[in-house]
Amino acid sequence: MKTFLQGVLLALALLAGAHRISSVELRGSWVYLYDESGKQYKTLSASTVGEVKGYSATFFVSRRGEWIYLFDSEGKHYKTMSVSTVGEVTGVAGETFTSRKGSWIYTWDKDGKRINTRPAR
Repeated sequence: MKTFLQGVLLALALLAGAHRISSVELRGSWVYLYDESGKQYKTLSASTVGEVKGYSATFFVSRRGEWIYLFDSEGKHYKTMSVSTVGEVTGVAGETFTSRKGSWIYTWDKDGKRINTRPAR
């Protein structure tokens, strides 16, 4: 049932014109978003985005100074989080991202809600 619902949601997103990220690339002063067909569909200023820490098909995470930014697949910034809260982003996969702060590993959902904490090994 879960797979079916995910398929339906994906189909609705595609019908609504939402893109799915296949690549986020920094070149010079610009960050380019590419869709699953390899077509560039969005250009963002690198000075606004900062350093891209990772991406999945539906969102990407960046860091600029002491702030972590979450962007949707259309390149719209929707969440700002403090590095002092999040730590260093170590990866993005599916609908989550992972960070490390001191001796702790945190898992966050794509909305910036912490969903798991475990000790780092």
